[in-house]
Amino acid sequence: MLAFMQMAQDIATCMYYTGIDPFTKEEAYVARNLRDRKLQRALMQFFKPENYFTVRDALIQAGRHDLIGGGCDCLIPAQPPREAIEARRRRANEASRGDHYHSVANPAKGEPAGERGLPDQGYRPGRKTARRQDKRRERKGGGSAPLR
Repeated sequence: MLAFMQMAQDIATCMYYTGIDPFTKEEAYVARNLRDRKLQRALMQFFKPENYFTVRDALIQAGRHDLIGGGCDCLIPAQPPREAIEARRRRANEASRGDHYHSVANPAKGEPAGERGLPDQGYRPGRKTARRQDKRRERKGGGSAPLR
């Protein structure tokens, strides 16, 4: 019986897994983490307005400030297009939707002054020392009671 070893079927796949160019046998850069892959994708799609800020960050990181501006050999304009700003605002609003707990109290509704939301449990409430601090608070009578 023959045992088959799973092998790369494509040159790009081969380069990705080995990190070596199969033709020149030299080491090739492979973007393995998500941030680098996003930067590369944005550079390939530099003409899309929603990629403006990512492309700008990638060009600055690469030291290619000369490609940012209004000249004929520039990749992106110096000022962001309106669509880029709107896309960035939309993404920020989607990311924070349903995630914001603290807001200022509304006295018209009879809410007490201060912030409303989850009670303060301190930093990392699940750790071992947090339980000890909760017991200490109960003895002293200060702070907020832990949620149970």
